[in-house]
Amino acid sequence: MIYDVPNQTQGLAPLLQVFDMPTALKFYRDVLSFRIVRSSGEGDDVDWVLLKLNSIELMLNTAYEKPNRPPQPDEQRSLAHADTSLYFGNPDINGLYAYLTGKGMHLKAPEITGYGWKAIYLLDPDGYLLCFHWPVE
Repeated sequence: MIYDVPNQTQGLAPLLQVFDMPTALKFYRDVLSFRIVRSSGEGDDVDWVLLKLNSIELMLNTAYEKPNRPPQPDEQRSLAHADTSLYFGNPDINGLYAYLTGKGMHLKAPEITGYGWKAIYLLDPDGYLLCFHWPVE
């Protein structure tokens, strides 16, 4: 029997390590409108969640179990987050910019990238770069 990998593999759900799950959920759920599909417990103070927004899946996991969590994030660990970027397609960059600034986010105005897409960039509470972009017609 030949296994058909391309036809059986579906979806992608990146996993981001976060310092404080309630803070991360306030951003991803309450600002970006992801919904919680599954979690490791009840409420916001859990160690793992699977989030979904349209066809996008994203997992968040606490970097430390509660008994081992330091009082503040490890600066060296957080600096490494700059190496991780998530790019989301969104055809209404101006509308998204207005929405996010209306939610109190301080963002640079949309820009045209070197690859010809209109984009806005923001950092999540743990320092991961998020880009929302769409090709310029």
